[in-house]
Formats: sequence, C-alpha cells, structure tokens
Amino acid sequence: MLNRYIKIGSIAAALAVGLGAFGAHVMKDMLTPERLATYETAVQYHIFHALALLIIALLSERLPESNRTKVLWSARLITLGIVIFSGSLYVLCFTGIKVLGAITPIGGIALIAGWLMLALAARRSS
Repeated sequence: MLNRYIKIGSIAAALAVGLGAFGAHVMKDMLTPERLATYETAVQYHIFHALALLIIALLSERLPESNRTKVLWSARLITLGIVIFSGSLYVLCFTGIKVLGAITPIGGIALIAGWLMLALAARRSS
C-alpha cells in the first residue's frame, strides 16, 4: 500500500500544482470571478488531499496490521473524493455544465468518509 499511495499522492499533488498554475496564468482572464473562485476551491481541496494521501501512506506502516484494510479504504475514498469533488469542479469551470455541481457533494462525502475511515484505523484493535 505504501508505494502505491505515495505514487498516487505524488502524481495527484503534481497535477494539482499544474492545474493551479494553469488556472492562475491561463484561465484567470477566461473565467468569471465566480468560476475562478470555484476553480481555486477545486485546486485547494485537490492539493490538501493529495498531501493527505502521502501522509496516509506513511502512517499505514505505523498502524496495527489488523487495521490496514481501513487505512487502504481511507486512501481509496480520498482518491475517489479528489476525482469526483475536484474533478467535477474543474469540468464545471471549463465547460459551464452546471449539472456537474450536483455530483460534487458525492466527492465531498467520499473525502469525509476517507477521513473517518482513517480515524477508525487509528483506533486500537480490540
């Protein structure tokens, strides 16, 4: 798990930096202030959760073996959350398809579930 999510987290972080720079330098004048704020929210959640994946990967070795499945699900849910939450906001900003805003909360729920799963994984085994 460690290597896989270090790779995924690193690639996600690099993508977040690239998309952030693209938004700041290329899209800034093309997006309305409202869409630019939405884009910035997507980038912000993207980078925070990419870094969270790296931390989760590193923490996975320190948690009890019996809780590794929960750690793995935490990473999976956060990865899914990045794709759905930030991804839907990126596409919304680029295309203007407003119905995509309806699926953004699903990504938010995945992010929350990922964090809660990590909290469960950190509990002592009984």
